[in-house]
Amino acid sequence: MFAFAGVIAASASAPWRRTQAPDIRVVVQQSGTTALLQDVSAVDSSIVWVGGHAATWSVTTDGGAHWRSSVMPRADSLEFRDVHAVDARTAYLLSSGLGDRSRIYKTTDGGASWTLEFTARDPKAFFDCFAFWDANHGFAMSDAVDGHFLVIATKDGVHWSGVSAPSLPAAQPNEGGFAASGTCAMALPPSDGWIGTGNAPKARVLRTGDRGATWDVVTTPLAGDTSEGITSLAVRDARHIVALGGHIARLTAYQDEVAITDNGGRSWTAGGRLPFPGPVFGAAYARSADDPWLVAVGPGGAAASHDDGLTWTRIDTAAYWSVGFGSARVGWAVGPHGRIARIELPAR
Repeated sequence: MFAFAGVIAASASAPWRRTQAPDIRVVVQQSGTTALLQDVSAVDSSIVWVGGHAATWSVTTDGGAHWRSSVMPRADSLEFRDVHAVDARTAYLLSSGLGDRSRIYKTTDGGASWTLEFTARDPKAFFDCFAFWDANHGFAMSDAVDGHFLVIATKDGVHWSGVSAPSLPAAQPNEGGFAASGTCAMALPPSDGWIGTGNAPKARVLRTGDRGATWDVVTTPLAGDTSEGITSLAVRDARHIVALGGHIARLTAYQDEVAITDNGGRSWTAGGRLPFPGPVFGAAYARSADDPWLVAVGPGGAAASHDDGLTWTRIDTAAYWSVGFGSARVGWAVGPHGRIARIELPAR
């Protein structure tokens, strides 16, 4: 059990920012925490779960009118870098860190209690993100260890086991993911999955079409190097995917950090340059089959694209780490100092 950090009501007149895309509204929320929030998962336009540093998590069930924020008991030094929301009562949190600081927790009672499902045993492991095909089937990825990718999977939402090494491609020296926003791994039902990598000579995407049983790998046009590569993958459907990233230490430089595929990741081409400086930390598509808005965020702001990443419009200058959508029109961006913003997209 735990003590809530508080339930905060968002004012009906909460401030909203005018953007360079006049039809897009960015509405500031009151989160009830000052922790760095680094990941977000929206079930729909009402139910949203968020994770962050200092073992902080937050949830709303009324579209952001009220947020309930708390700290995981006996884990206040952990950094939650990914979250997966199933519904108002069920969610998973992944903490990132070396060795046993990489963990997976689950709640089935709205956060009243949490079960520790997985703790990394290898002291060299560093889990970056996870992704789910449904409430019980998912996978999580770590930076490579001794030249081998480390991927675990669950088939029941409770137990996690390693994917066999022969099923995974060989890793480049120092290759891994970026635990920036919880979007370096993505899954699309019923069985497709992708992992974006960096910190190595080439920025690559690992792909599976059988729920993680086997994987192949494709090189993207994004630059790869130490602290550089793919930080985020945004998936519209089985064919249209955008890989985004950059050099995570170059916060003031405008970078070519977008790659696009329309064949499920078999080949990639360069996308358009974003209108904010620095790297992209997170990106997500709105949930609309016929109106594919894409939003990317980073320390330099937020931008939206309506053509799968070919052109972009800046929608905010505030720093964000992650973004997620639960519907065709409403999404959420999170960042430092407990920042949560509701993004409202126009209808076409």
